[in-house]
Amino acid sequence: MRGTIVADVTQSIGILQFALNATVAQQQVIANNISNLNTPNYQADKVSFESSLAHALQFGGAASANTFPEGLASATNGNNVSLPTETTLMMKNNLENQTLDHAISGQFAIISDALNA
Repeated sequence: MRGTIVADVTQSIGILQFALNATVAQQQVIANNISNLNTPNYQADKVSFESSLAHALQFGGAASANTFPEGLASATNGNNVSLPTETTLMMKNNLENQTLDHAISGQFAIISDALNA
């Protein structure tokens, strides 16, 4: 029983770690977008991992985090970075990161309880 719990939790931690790594990548992309706010012809990017993770969980295989253009309309200088959009994405990303951090901590608590039982 203890081995099954630890194996299940270990798999959950791996999934959560992937998602946490993807939120870190997203935070880096957001920071890069903001730092290029006034760079002519710069096109804002974003990271997508949710659909890849869902597919991997449903059908097996590896998930990936991919970076692609945000697709926002460009200003006259060709730059499409929107500070309000990036700020909103940053806040959303921070909440996702905190949620994942708490979930990982909870999984480690389950392992600790199982090992001490």
